[in-house]
Amino acid sequence: MAAELTVHQLIAKHRPTLDQALEAIRTRAYWSPHPEHPKAYGEQGSLDMAAGKAAFDALLGTRLDLGQPGTDDFVGGEVSPYGIELGVEYPHADVDVLLPAMKAGQKAWRDAGAEIRAVVCLEILKRISDRTHEFAHAVMHTSGQAFMMAFQAGGPHAQDRGLEAVAYAYVEQVRTPDTAEWTKPQGKREPLALTKQFTPVPRGIGLVIGCNTFPTWNGYPGLFASLATGNAVLVKPHPRAVLPLALTVQVARDVLSETGFDPNLVALTAEHPGEGIAKTLATRPEIRIIDYTGSTAFGDWLEANARQAQVYTEKAGVNSVLVESAGDYKGMLANLAFSLSLYSGQMCTTPQNLLIPRDGIRTDEGPKTFDEVVADLARSVDGLLGDDARANALLGAIVNPDVKDRLEAAAGLGEVALVSREIANPEFPGAVVRTPVVVKLDGAKPDDEAAYMSECFGPVSFAVAVDSASEAVELLRRTIREKGAMTVGAYTTDEDVEQAVQEVCLEEAAQLSLNLVGGVYVNQTAAFSDFHGSGGNPAANAALCDGAFVANRFRVVEVRREA
Repeated sequence: MAAELTVHQLIAKHRPTLDQALEAIRTRAYWSPHPEHPKAYGEQGSLDMAAGKAAFDALLGTRLDLGQPGTDDFVGGEVSPYGIELGVEYPHADVDVLLPAMKAGQKAWRDAGAEIRAVVCLEILKRISDRTHEFAHAVMHTSGQAFMMAFQAGGPHAQDRGLEAVAYAYVEQVRTPDTAEWTKPQGKREPLALTKQFTPVPRGIGLVIGCNTFPTWNGYPGLFASLATGNAVLVKPHPRAVLPLALTVQVARDVLSETGFDPNLVALTAEHPGEGIAKTLATRPEIRIIDYTGSTAFGDWLEANARQAQVYTEKAGVNSVLVESAGDYKGMLANLAFSLSLYSGQMCTTPQNLLIPRDGIRTDEGPKTFDEVVADLARSVDGLLGDDARANALLGAIVNPDVKDRLEAAAGLGEVALVSREIANPEFPGAVVRTPVVVKLDGAKPDDEAAYMSECFGPVSFAVAVDSASEAVELLRRTIREKGAMTVGAYTTDEDVEQAVQEVCLEEAAQLSLNLVGGVYVNQTAAFSDFHGSGGNPAANAALCDGAFVANRFRVVEVRREA
């Protein structure tokens, strides 16, 4: 099949989906082309689930040779948080060979135009979607997410975020017309007339530095935003979570090749243990865009040192929930309990600090003291996780020893209101599974402040006693301003308190959820509608996804001619 015909077929196949995505980001209404239920994939339902597991099992112990130039070795060593050695080997690159090869295909990719780039990206996403069950197991066994969360967050939700980035990229590129006829009157003289041509041109090579906890969900926005705007993309996965992104690169290279483009527009570079190639790559002159999710320390280093690149970072923050009063006390407790428990709190959006007046709160069940609120929350978490099978399905596994160490150390920071307990996983005896810990702290004590004003990533939350709602609002403001926040939650029936919290979030640029009591949680966001992060506080310098996330990945170059 000719490449040109293939591209036209892709436009016919994917243009309706692109148009729906464009409408979704305009209206912010619910929409997704990627089903959330496992049985929605494949005509055989549950048999397709078995095929996905078999495909994952077939990868174990193999070498994933992507056919990339400059491959000088193969590396591996991933061990699942569930105790399984994956044994997959990936290409290690001589970047002096790989980077020039990646640049070679950019001219044809640039000249293809925004629409063709978009539909090629959508074909990549469609083929990933068709293998969602396989990808779910890859995400599960590199991140420690429980299967259903790995399936949804690592599959359809990640694919949604990738598609969202493509839609925003398309909008920004077609904002300027391809050509314009320019005529300027000159009175009695002949008018001045020019024909102007405008071309979106890529910055160069984009570098995606993957994270351990959400390799696809956090990796896809930057990958597809850069690719859709004409850039080649080099993917550097987290050493403990290579497989999901390696499979992604494999699919992308196949699609690019089949549609007549250079497969080296997308490449993978894995690393030897302790090699630390991210720093080396980040300062290469060929790297012009960097997308990073991870620690504040390395994110700050990238922003300070990768001066040749446009750097997009999602770092760490301290997320707070202000609890002033509750119109549905039981609903509030259930919602918070789920938020604290989901994936063992190993999400950048999980609440850490619960700011509660020390004199207690008003509720639909009558007044509740500070101690009663914390004790009731502890009971709600215990009730949610009381059944071990249910607990395993919600908690997943602790992703690395650092999280376990922080969890165990947190118990010594104050009075423990909810003790973390160990849970056995019969299917995966090697998994480390722990329920959350909740520790009481006093907002007026400097020693306690050192704890709650630092991010404690994992299943650790602090119930912080404050003197009043107004003090809670000011502590919220200071936390966002100094430490950043990916999410903020608040429970209040008081209009003045609600307005005060909202004003803080507007002034400090933090995303706010108010009085959530149903099946939507503060630590979850929906593509095409919710913004993940704001880019306006220290937790992240970009939002997923908005125009600012894509617009600076390309520049518009103008060519003028006499008409």
